[in-house]
Amino acid sequence: MIEASVGFQCPECVAAGQATVRTARSSGGLRTAGRRWGVVTLGLIALNVAMFLVTAVSAAVSGFAPLDNYDSPVFDRLSQMPLQVILLDEWWRVLTAAFLHIGPVHLAMNMLALLLFGSELERQLGRARYLAVYLVSALGGAVAIQLLGDLGVPVAGASAAIYGLLGALGVLMLASRQDVRGLLTLLAINVFISFLPGVSLLGHLGGLAAGALAAGILVLTRRSRPRQLPALVVLGVVLLVVALTLPTPAMVL
Repeated sequence: MIEASVGFQCPECVAAGQATVRTARSSGGLRTAGRRWGVVTLGLIALNVAMFLVTAVSAAVSGFAPLDNYDSPVFDRLSQMPLQVILLDEWWRVLTAAFLHIGPVHLAMNMLALLLFGSELERQLGRARYLAVYLVSALGGAVAIQLLGDLGVPVAGASAAIYGLLGALGVLMLASRQDVRGLLTLLAINVFISFLPGVSLLGHLGGLAAGALAAGILVLTRRSRPRQLPALVVLGVVLLVVALTLPTPAMVL
């Protein structure tokens, strides 16, 4: 017999009572956010924020204001400058630049756009394909900058990847015969903004084209899903090779 608050109970009765009691389970905040916004999207945002903090600390250590993170040695080492990529074989810049931002406003605007559009695409494509489209879009922007950009001007930001997400979303909406007028209006506004000084129009258009191309591949191969991810990987490798090997027109001249 087992002592209870009032009298005694047999072991069988206690076991039967415990079996009918449900234990309250509380899903953590991170798990809930992951289900709502997407694990990959939140991971990309966390990585971008972390890189901003790293460059801010690096700037402070070097004697600059933390918010002037673009003055830091880390930023100088990781941003994309076509001349350094080609002549010094610093190939990593075409990827690492996509996770850097110039000041907190640049970071906040891009991360808000990533949260809104990235979470939607992650729900539609799944984690692996969505991440592949994101990286391919970033590489598309890097290719445009390498081939046509100013050789000595550093470029950074996740804008190319985000424009690629918009392009991919547009292709998927067209494939499912949805109304894309709202998305086209948003794209037109953002392309207009891209003509402002200090904004990389080439990176935005390159990312937009690469994202649309990646989504087009997914649409064309939707009946053969196992081939989709390898196809996107091949596209990403091709873009990387183009960015690292083809000379710019300025170098040819």
